[in-house]
Amino acid sequence: MEGGCTCGAVRYRLTAPPMIVHCCHCRWCQRETGSAFVINAVIESGHVEAAGAYDRVMTPSESGRGQEIIRCPACRIALWSHYPTAGRRSSFVRVGTLDAPDRCPPDVHIFTRSKQPWVVLPGDARAFPDFYPSPEGVWNDDARRRWQAMMAG
Repeated sequence: MEGGCTCGAVRYRLTAPPMIVHCCHCRWCQRETGSAFVINAVIESGHVEAAGAYDRVMTPSESGRGQEIIRCPACRIALWSHYPTAGRRSSFVRVGTLDAPDRCPPDVHIFTRSKQPWVVLPGDARAFPDFYPSPEGVWNDDARRRWQAMMAG
């Protein structure tokens, strides 16, 4: 899968499928995106190949530990983030920046306690009021193995 910013200065390619795709409804994501939620494809950073220079912008987060957002230096579009849990080992790629975002529907909806009331989730959607308590039952076996290998490396 390939994607990029609005102006085309930064392009990227994912060389593996995402481990999981989160749709986050927390108020922080709503504020950061100016939308009702954000959809992030979680992948090992080694599987994100970028062409073009980009900026790393530290941004506050609800946890108080912040997140590093990768942005195009020209159009300032957010392309992916790194969170403190895994640092730069994992990338949370903004699905909306993919050329074919429809290939990455959400696997799970998180922080639904703060979702906008007019957002209606599909009846069969996996959803949690906060973050899910464990990857068990949410992530498939291959994704859990990939995450563990990434964290060990």
